[in-house]
Amino acid sequence: MTASEPEEPGSASSRAKDRSPWNWLLFVPIAVPLIPVFFNADSPRVFGFPRFYWLQLAYILLGVATTTLVYQLTKKRGDR
Repeated sequence: MTASEPEEPGSASSRAKDRSPWNWLLFVPIAVPLIPVFFNADSPRVFGFPRFYWLQLAYILLGVATTTLVYQLTKKRGDR
């Protein structure tokens, strides 16, 4: 492909240039588990599990929800 030819909409090069501000939300599931005040306690217990253990599962759900939200907000939609 030469420099004068337009890129295909689904090519890897066009996806790498996606500079959507929604991508900044992906830092939330990285930063939140690093704040020790959230998990530095024994109570409340959920089904007998201390806070640290059930919060690990909550962080996984936070990561999945955030990734899904960013994907839905940034995916390229066709003209259909």
